[in-house]
Amino acid sequence: MQTPADGSAHTSSDSAAHAPADGTAPTAPRTPVPAAPHAPAADAASAPAADQHPYPSHWEADVVLRDGGTARIRPITAADAERLVSFFEQVSDESKYYRFFAPYPRLSAKDVHRFTHHDHVDRVGLAATIGGEFIATVRYDRIDAQGRPASARPSPTTTLAGGRSAPAPPVSDEAEVAFLVQDAHQGRGVASALLEHIAAVARERGIRRFAAEVLPSNTKMVKVFTDAGYQQQRSFEDGVVRLELDLEPTDRSVAVQHAREQRAEARSVQRLLAPGSVAVVGVGRAEGSVGRGVLRNLLRAGFTGRVHAVNRAFTEQATTEGVEGAPAHRSVRDIAGPVDLAVITVPAEHVPEAVAECGEHGVQGLVVLSAGYAESGPEGLERQRELVRQARSYGMRLIGPNAFGVINTASAVRLNASLAPELAAAGRIGLFTQSGAIGIALLSRLHRRGAGLSSFVSAGNRADVSGNDVLQYWYDDPDTDVALMYLESIGNPRKFTRLARRAAAAKPLVVVQGARHSGIAPTGHAGAATRLPHATVSALLRQAGVIRVDTVTELVDAGLLLAGQPLPAGPRVAILGNSESLGLLTYDACVAEGLRPLPPRDLTTAATPEDFRAALGAALAADTCDAAVVTVIPSLGESSRAGQGETLATALRAAAAACPTKPVAVVHVELGELAEALSAAASTKPGSPAARPADRPPAVPPTAEAPPPHARIPAYPAAERAVRALAEAVTYAQWRHDIADPGKVPEYDDIDEQGAAGLIADLLAKGGDPHGLTLDPDDARDLLGRYGIAVHAVLPAPDADAAADAADRLGYPVALKTTAPHLRHRPDLGGVRLDLADEEQLRRAYRELAHALGRPAELRPVVQAMVARGVDTVVRAGHDPAAGAVLSFGLAGAASELLGDTAHRLIPVTDRDARTLVGSIRTAPLLFGWRGAAPVDTPALEELLQRVSRLVDDHPEVVTVSLEPVVVAQDGLSVLSGTVRLAPPPARDDLGPRTLPAY
Repeated sequence: MQTPADGSAHTSSDSAAHAPADGTAPTAPRTPVPAAPHAPAADAASAPAADQHPYPSHWEADVVLRDGGTARIRPITAADAERLVSFFEQVSDESKYYRFFAPYPRLSAKDVHRFTHHDHVDRVGLAATIGGEFIATVRYDRIDAQGRPASARPSPTTTLAGGRSAPAPPVSDEAEVAFLVQDAHQGRGVASALLEHIAAVARERGIRRFAAEVLPSNTKMVKVFTDAGYQQQRSFEDGVVRLELDLEPTDRSVAVQHAREQRAEARSVQRLLAPGSVAVVGVGRAEGSVGRGVLRNLLRAGFTGRVHAVNRAFTEQATTEGVEGAPAHRSVRDIAGPVDLAVITVPAEHVPEAVAECGEHGVQGLVVLSAGYAESGPEGLERQRELVRQARSYGMRLIGPNAFGVINTASAVRLNASLAPELAAAGRIGLFTQSGAIGIALLSRLHRRGAGLSSFVSAGNRADVSGNDVLQYWYDDPDTDVALMYLESIGNPRKFTRLARRAAAAKPLVVVQGARHSGIAPTGHAGAATRLPHATVSALLRQAGVIRVDTVTELVDAGLLLAGQPLPAGPRVAILGNSESLGLLTYDACVAEGLRPLPPRDLTTAATPEDFRAALGAALAADTCDAAVVTVIPSLGESSRAGQGETLATALRAAAAACPTKPVAVVHVELGELAEALSAAASTKPGSPAARPADRPPAVPPTAEAPPPHARIPAYPAAERAVRALAEAVTYAQWRHDIADPGKVPEYDDIDEQGAAGLIADLLAKGGDPHGLTLDPDDARDLLGRYGIAVHAVLPAPDADAAADAADRLGYPVALKTTAPHLRHRPDLGGVRLDLADEEQLRRAYRELAHALGRPAELRPVVQAMVARGVDTVVRAGHDPAAGAVLSFGLAGAASELLGDTAHRLIPVTDRDARTLVGSIRTAPLLFGWRGAAPVDTPALEELLQRVSRLVDDHPEVVTVSLEPVVVAQDGLSVLSGTVRLAPPPARDDLGPRTLPAY
């Protein structure tokens, strides 16, 4: 398969005069003849096959390319004939030669028909389009072991001599693949994106391997295949490189895909935040219009690029003289030079026209401030969907609609394309909000607290660019040290968790989520619904290293500490100040947050700034201290005069500078000038000496470089706020330390993965329900047993005699319990009788249950052997449509059901995950020997958790597992009941090709 620079490839069947695997041109033999000597065998069957298989609309997808632009990938159809011819005409002769190993100047009518008619099974063609026109194509053809066209349809049997039938040959799982990319779009990563999508299509159609041939000189196409991360073989013969790729995703192929996704999405946001030129569309002629305000804000901020004002109603005088000092135009088309970003402020009904003008002019991105979209009802939602489709059709990304705008304080940009009248101070904090009102509030609070921003994005309805995209940008943005996010919905929790884990390993990520209790996402925020409660989502975010807070006040508090101070090496906190009462309040707050405070040191109200400096310096120098909180109230006497705050701030900064690896926070009461002095302690502009706190390696042991000598010390008006921010920093620092050794997913020799897969396939086929089935107890016990999870036998007891027979088989002592749905796991209703030592006790218990609760047919009694006493626990696992597979653990009964004391981890869990999962519930002391009781076998419990995790991770058809109760004794554990539900495996977005959310 041949490909130009990033883009065209020839398949081996092409060399024998087959259809090109990119669906764009006839193939030719390697000798320079103008056409193939005969049509491929597969072509003869293509027409009826196309009628048999409906158009696969689920293959359509929008993707972000390497340079940050977008393209649409979709199947090629018979209606694409003219597009195909036009596309081929724009491909250079060199690219065509790379593709076909011979000159091929044009397509014949027969060629066009062949390459636009596919059966979507054995012959598939995909095209990447921008503005409705092809920019690249890819195609595969199924082949057999001899390289001949093959089919997925069963072959008829062959009758041999004597009337015997030869078995039909197996369906081929190999295909040849080839690409062709328009020269103008080579180098944009189009071929890499198409390879991901054609590979996913092939896997769906039962193809497991691709074969391709490439000329050795076509190094860029060779690199597309070799860099994809799939297992592959390479050979060289007859002057051609032959590549064979195994399409099963590998750790490396997934890592490559995620890395490309990060670079592309980060670049797409960078194009929005660092444009070279901006056009404001909808600049009103009168004062007070939104567009005119945005134009004024851009100019006032000192934007370093070109600014244009656009309004189709501008007079000739306006276009001549300009508006607010900026060139004025009636249309974006009238602007002579390129436009990188357009800020659209016109009414919603005029936005499509403005978007079309921007797309035709080559604008790279849009910020749509206009309202009247999904927030206004169903009609607005459809208008919003059309807006996204239109923008993407031109390869543009979109912030909004109903957005507040974007800000970039970098000195090389100074962009304020927002409704904020002033450009925020430059700093190291990145801020993302979905709500414009919350964005205003956060900008105001950060300004009052003296904090600077690196960038700000208020996404409004989040129709296209989301928090995930901005997080990709911040991950390697050198100007951002801390990321703050206000989210009202998480459109793709699985992806957000993955991105958050990677970002949090490099810089703190603080998140507050609105609408978390109402369960109602703001109108227009598209995304897969999650069935998980907010507490579970919160736990999973914390597992990913996210600092999750409850209010925007806590968001700012934590951000200030993390942006200005190093991470603490531990939870030990020194407390000192000039108020004993305030010191005690701070001590109590530390205890409540799980910190380890040292006894407060009271400097008395007569303390001078020098006293504070000496005391803070001594506390920080002590090996017993990891952080310090300074409490301050106004002093009486001479020191209360003006300037007290500045003098004290200087003293505290000097003490902190002497020990730069430990964080300091200040609690002040009615001493606003101290807070102002501390916030003004240093410039936070990027590149200034005080801009960046110490780099943040794993917090234990501390190895950070010293921060600058005048680092900014955060000040708080209440002890609880300062301590809570410090506690979040301690937790995050510990997480940073822990991820250096994340543990491993263990291997168990007794796991029968293949046997379990076969059993699952048989059970699903036998069940016949496309929505899945809940296994009966015997099948569930069989499946769990293949993963080393032994479930104790339960025998039915429809009458007293059957109960006695069951007890004889199991051996006394036994338990008698009801299994009716309304009585399961409800021991408080008296449906369980334990330690029945003989038949007499068993029959008596049977009569009592029937008398108290109802007829046996209603109670569904069962008999089970007694097990060693211990702590009753619950282990569950399941697939959430948005978050993925989740493992949950808690104690049985009221602890988990009433109090919600359940812990969660994403699957697969490592041995470290299992250990922390057991210890993270509030009632965990009951497992470790509370009040003198003997501790139970938690290592056995951890192993059970890992086995359940392996089962669900290995077999996505296992959609839920519930083990309840699991009795954990001093030596070992007993699983008394296990429920398993199977269903066709849910889609794995994280293993599929890169796509933008469908709209």
